[in-house]
Amino acid sequence: MTKIRGMCVGAGYFSPFHFDAWQRIDDVEIVAICDLDREKAARAANEFGVNRHGENIGDLLDDLSPDFVDVITPPHTHVPLVEALSQRGVHILCQKPLAPTMDDAIRIVRAAEAGRVRLMIHENFRFQPWHREIKRLIASGTIGHRLHSLLFRCRTGDGWQDDAYLDRQPYFRDMERLLVYETGVHFIDTFRYLGGDIDGVYAVLKRFNPGIRGEDAALLIFEFTSGATGIWDANRFNECNYEDPRLTFGEFLVEGCGGSIRLYLDGRLTVQPLGRPERDHDYFFEPRNFSGDCVFFTLRHFVDCMLSNKPFETEGADYLKTLIVQEATYRSAKERQPVRGLLAKAADLLVPEKREG
Repeated sequence: MTKIRGMCVGAGYFSPFHFDAWQRIDDVEIVAICDLDREKAARAANEFGVNRHGENIGDLLDDLSPDFVDVITPPHTHVPLVEALSQRGVHILCQKPLAPTMDDAIRIVRAAEAGRVRLMIHENFRFQPWHREIKRLIASGTIGHRLHSLLFRCRTGDGWQDDAYLDRQPYFRDMERLLVYETGVHFIDTFRYLGGDIDGVYAVLKRFNPGIRGEDAALLIFEFTSGATGIWDANRFNECNYEDPRLTFGEFLVEGCGGSIRLYLDGRLTVQPLGRPERDHDYFFEPRNFSGDCVFFTLRHFVDCMLSNKPFETEGADYLKTLIVQEATYRSAKERQPVRGLLAKAADLLVPEKREG
């Protein structure tokens, strides 16, 4: 079997989740790991059985000519990396946050289009097994034909300490935008996956820990074009009552005209039809790798679409819709009022004729 040849760029905190998942995908051979810190790259290559490593991405690309690159680096590096890879005709899987600004995100998408390369954003929360199962239940009419509301309550409890984030991701402390930019964007994408297009948002953002720069609490209200309402109630300060807050990252209540679906902190799903008691819903997931092995499922989707030439669920251009909602969130919080007309803004970015005009 001919394998797709990939290279990973970035050997930081989250990269081992990628490396572990790639090892379990038979269609792919990771030919090199690159990091500006050569020692980090060497350790990762040795641990995960990758033959080549180095700090110079250009040299590795010249020597190995991979089919794709998995970009696992901080957001400020994504524009130059994607532009360089696009010019070489190398397909790209890029971690989120996609870019520091909306203009940079658009620049990334345009670079991939100009280079005629495929670009998928590594947005893995929609690939968590409970969200895939909730989507299946909604689509099958388990809670009726009309979606009423989606409510997610998130309490990670990793941001109340004086030394919050220092042991894992210390740069969080200095980010001007934190909770929505780093975590909430996952849920904006997941809400879009489950509920469809979002046309309006109202946001209240707060900072509970005085030792950080950005917001660590948020209440977001989404207006779906279907008429449904979404609510994301989150903060990183307070704690949940489950031993692993990063398994599901919170609790979900999804309501329709025929009943409701609940996600619990331990991954359990229940269904409650109107007029009937709540019952457990059986489905399979493993507490493996990261958050139900969602990194593996994200990478598997990337490979399947590469092999079949089908569109990615999180294509670069479509992902701009998620970022438009994210930007509207910060604008709404600043102006203290709802921001609407988001789909019209997306159309201006996504329709070729409007781009050229």
